[in-house]
Parts: sequence; structure tokens; C-alpha cells
Amino acid sequence: MMNAQRLTFEGIYQFFQAPQPLFLNQELTVCYLMSVLVRSESYGTELVQQLQQDYPNYRLSDTILQNSLRFLEKQALITSYWKKAEKRGRPRRMYYLRPEARSKAEDLAKLWWEHMGLASVDRSIPVA
Repeated sequence: MMNAQRLTFEGIYQFFQAPQPLFLNQELTVCYLMSVLVRSESYGTELVQQLQQDYPNYRLSDTILQNSLRFLEKQALITSYWKKAEKRGRPRRMYYLRPEARSKAEDLAKLWWEHMGLASVDRSIPVA
């Protein structure tokens, strides 16, 4: 028989006071990435940090991030280039939205905003 942790009301209240972070799956990650990249280019670490800043209860694994970025590149929605950071050592791989993919990217970004309950928020998306 397995040693299962016993459920208590105290445990339930503690869970809601300090909920565990939720990790994004690949579908949500693709939509999240589009919600960022329709506004401006970005790089991997910044995408993870932005998620944690804007949505503190959500996390993004490096594996899901890299798989999602590769998917978007293969689908020709995004492309990338290497940029040397000022006063830093390593160059960063910057990702940006292909202009011809803007409509599809906005559709995917809208799915993210709706999922996060932000559909009614004014989401004016600047044209790159």
C-alpha cells in the first residue's frame, strides 16, 4: 500500500495561500509566445522572465519553450537572428514575428488572452 499524504482542511487552505506554479503545456506556450512577439522581439530567457513577471502563478520549462519556438519557426510564423548584447558576453538569439504571419499570430495571441481571462482588456497591438 502506498503512503498517501492525508488531506486536511489546513492543507487545502495552505494550498490556496501559496499555490504551486502551473507549468504551461506546448499549446499554451505557443499562444503565450505569440502574445509577446506580436508586440516586440524577444529572446528565450526574457520570455521566461516576462511570463513569471506578468503571470506569477505560471512557469515555462526550457524544453517546452525550445520545442514551441522550433514549431513556430517551422510553421514560418517567427524567425530569429543573433544579437550581441551590450556590455555582456554571449550573443542572444532574438525571435521576432514574420510580417506575413501577423494575422495568425494575433489569432493565437487572442487565444492566450482569452485563456487568461483578459479578453475584455483593450489589447491594442502595435504594427511592426
